Amino acid sequence: MTNKKLPDKTVERLSMYRRALLTYHAGGKHHIFSHEIANMLHITPVQVRRDIMLIGYTGTLRQGYDVKELIEIIGKIIDTRDGQKIAVVGIGNLGRSIMGYFSGKRTKLTIVAAFDSNIDKVDKIYAGVPCYHIDRMVDIIRNEGISIAVISVPGEDAVQIAETLVMAGIRGIFNFSPKPLNVPSHVYLQEYDVITMLEKIAYFVKKA
Repeated sequence: MTNKKLPDKTVERLSMYRRALLTYHAGGKHHIFSHEIANMLHITPVQVRRDIMLIGYTGTLRQGYDVKELIEIIGKIIDTRDGQKIAVVGIGNLGRSIMGYFSGKRTKLTIVAAFDSNIDKVDKIYAGVPCYHIDRMVDIIRNEGISIAVISVPGEDAVQIAETLVMAGIRGIFNFSPKPLNVPSHVYLQEYDVITMLEKIAYFVKKA
């Protein structure tokens, strides 16, 4: 297993491999070839082999990869031993959907707090997660040891929210707002741009 920092896209694909392998293993299958993984995820077998070689794992010509072993190795690379805590900021339709979808999906990643400025949403439970007023965000993040935040607020609020999260000690941000963010180099930022993705789809539909 490698200790070196992996490329962003490789980490994304490793997460996808693990999800596919968990389903495959649940079906009673114990070994898998690179072309089978590739077919499930609509990528090339060469890409699968390159990614798995990067993490220092090899299969056999006869049986391919041991599914259980590969799941465990990917877990050791992606996950932390004690897990990481997540906060969701903005409990509108999108924020609630994110929380509902993610609930129980991963044992090493747990949404433990939600924040909103709307007093009608505060002190309520969403998908098993308590919602606090935004004014308590810094204290709760620090007290709970939360390291990751999901931003799902309107664009005009996103910059201030991000600054506050960084000040509170957040080290990773997933930005669902329409506002691009700038964060310090020690904070990992992932932005989800719905418009760009839809325009990309529209381009390929037009060319079809």
